[in-house]
Amino acid sequence: MIARIDLPYAKPPLSMNDRQHWAVKARITAGVRVSTARLAKAAGVPTDLAHVTVTLCYRPKANRKRDADNLVPVLKACCDGLVDHGLTADDTPDLMTKAMPAIHPAVKGQPPALRLEIEWRVK
Repeated sequence: MIARIDLPYAKPPLSMNDRQHWAVKARITAGVRVSTARLAKAAGVPTDLAHVTVTLCYRPKANRKRDADNLVPVLKACCDGLVDHGLTADDTPDLMTKAMPAIHPAVKGQPPALRLEIEWRVK
């Protein structure tokens, strides 16, 4: 099964290239984590799953070269939020596979978007 969660960000709130004060980064990370947990609950995403695969998808405003690994801090905070929701007991590799973030082409007339895709198997 697959659940899709639209995140409330037009652009990634965190990046590997950020040069922020640690306290600012911690506040943003905590916000992403809490938002993800709330959105997962509101979407009816199940809890106590044996294993899941999580992918962060980003559709930017404009097409230009981007490094997918710059999105990893957002993915990490989202995965922690999914654990807070109870999706799995932890975000260790035996319970959660974190796929490399995917950057999709910009679409004229559509706003930029960030989305989580969570995949699991039903026993």
